[in-house]
Amino acid sequence: MFSIDEIFSVDFFSLGMSTALLVLYHMYLIKQTRKDPFYSIQAVNAIARTAWVETMMKPGKPDVIPVQTLRNSTMAATFLASTAILLIIGVLTLSSQGDKLGETWHTLNNMAAKQSGLWLVKLMFLLMDMFVAFFSFAMSIRIYNHVGYMVNVPISLNHQSISPQHVAMHLNSAGRYYSIGMRAYYFSVPLVFWLFGPYFMLLSTIALIVVLYNADRAPKILHDDYREDDIQKPRKILQRA
Repeated sequence: MFSIDEIFSVDFFSLGMSTALLVLYHMYLIKQTRKDPFYSIQAVNAIARTAWVETMMKPGKPDVIPVQTLRNSTMAATFLASTAILLIIGVLTLSSQGDKLGETWHTLNNMAAKQSGLWLVKLMFLLMDMFVAFFSFAMSIRIYNHVGYMVNVPISLNHQSISPQHVAMHLNSAGRYYSIGMRAYYFSVPLVFWLFGPYFMLLSTIALIVVLYNADRAPKILHDDYREDDIQKPRKILQRA
């Protein structure tokens, strides 16, 4: 038989292992992207956003194109921020029914704690994850709105702080917040499976990393489209972003 302390340690060991696996995966992704700017789709998107800003701020471009594009990005972030709020409300509702639902959710869990106190701790982690998602998407919306004004400032005015390079940095900052919000959504999958048991959390984390590995890799054809001496400019763009 397992003691209460041993059972609790299994749950929190699972949480620590899941978090460590995801941190190690993202450290690996950052390292590979620094070596090869075309390794991850996020890096390619940052390069594409920079090129888009430089193109949209050239004279003669229709103003409606950047406005419409930024509107689409803002709507996507708004939808996801609103969804995060709904999920937060759902988690708070579950927290008030822990004593009723705890046993049901642990039907498949025979080796971990089933106390209502631990159930509330698990919901608290899920709640914090949803708040990270909400604030990330909210920050993304805020910066997209700023970029909407800056991208339409003519280059001929020679504003040093509203040059295409600076506007691209702001746009890539919004993209980073958007990505953080999505990562928080992804991490909610292992946290939800943690409600069923610690081993389900570990298995779902491994499955999530496999999915992310395939989703984060940029198309291999990009390596064939760029020569080695063309990599320096994208690398500089990523350093500024």
